[in-house]
Amino acid sequence: MEDNSRQDIRRLLRTFGVKADEALTDHLSRNPRVEKLRVRISLQDLTDYGGLTPEGALALEIEDEISGAG
Repeated sequence: MEDNSRQDIRRLLRTFGVKADEALTDHLSRNPRVEKLRVRISLQDLTDYGGLTPEGALALEIEDEISGAG
């Protein structure tokens, strides 16, 4: 894998991490009585392959709980 690809992946994941942290923190502060927040994070390939089928699917889902203040 090229260095540029790795840098692009890391940039995307850093941006997602920061924005997800902000969104989750804001959501929990607006809902202080929640004891556990159940969330799902998903990754999907949105590339237009022009009618070709990609070799293997890119799909990832992670589900977990985040402790709330409640």
